[in-house]
Amino acid sequence: MKKILLIGTGGTIASEMTDDGLAPKLDSTQLLRYIPRVSELCAVDCIQLMSVDSTNMSPSGWLSIARCVETHYDAYDGFVISHGTDTMAYTAAALSYLIRNSQKPVVLTGAQKPISMDVTDSKQNLSDAFTYACDERASGVSIVFNGSVILGTRAKKVRSKSFSAFASINFPELAVLQDGRVLHYIDLGYRERAAFSHALNDSVGLVKLIPGTDAGMLNYALDRFDAVIIESFGVGGLPEGNDGCFRAAIERGIKAGKLIMITTQVQNEGSNLTVYQVGHALKQQNIIEAFDMTTEAAVAKLMWIMGETRDPDRVRERFYTPVSHDILYTESE
Repeated sequence: MKKILLIGTGGTIASEMTDDGLAPKLDSTQLLRYIPRVSELCAVDCIQLMSVDSTNMSPSGWLSIARCVETHYDAYDGFVISHGTDTMAYTAAALSYLIRNSQKPVVLTGAQKPISMDVTDSKQNLSDAFTYACDERASGVSIVFNGSVILGTRAKKVRSKSFSAFASINFPELAVLQDGRVLHYIDLGYRERAAFSHALNDSVGLVKLIPGTDAGMLNYALDRFDAVIIESFGVGGLPEGNDGCFRAAIERGIKAGKLIMITTQVQNEGSNLTVYQVGHALKQQNIIEAFDMTTEAAVAKLMWIMGETRDPDRVRERFYTPVSHDILYTESE
């Protein structure tokens, strides 16, 4: 029988109603009591690592989860992490960099409704997470939700209320769960020993463009953070403005040693700065383009890389080196 560690972090799945709305109250042992059939599937130990609404999850929380998995890695066959849905995709992406090439499954799950409610997705999601964690072909970091298994670097929350809350962006689902069975589509095929990282540089800012955005926002972000990600429109580009202020901000930031990345607000199909004039000029500057990566993965990957180096050439090289299928094509191709 497989041995699985359940790591509790809070979230809606563990919440109860208070005078101020839902708040995490149940620990991982209490969650497990709602799905007694899991005892027929595997042996489970529980750790309550934290109890937070995922809105309050942070890079330090990601590091705590990764350390917990590393500490107990040799003692268990797999790991299930109960987590709030709002930032689960960020956590899944971060863990994909902090825990690489894991032959053992590290499975995140949660719910749109608390487990104590009569109508809830919690029990099925948690049960499915254990089923996948016990599967012989399961490996790496993933999200199990609403019957889908989504690679950690490709997950995004796309619905705020529906049970089908997550989608796999620019990459197929790894598997689906039906009637307690795992139907595999993709085998990650990890054969190396798991590699763990222990540092993140969380000085990463995000500027989301809207029509008429003032370049002062970009200048502020470049003053405040070591790296700035710009969520542009369509396949990517920057407003030219009457005085070229965005381009001037980019040039100033690069001279100051800041790392600048361009991505797109459009969730599917990715960026390509070579298509339009508003993007083409950026290719001549020392910026990074996210291409088909999710914003969640781009943020986490920058934090991970900058936790080890700030050298621009080294950052670029490592960013364009795929980790857990996080990027499918790059400017060098």
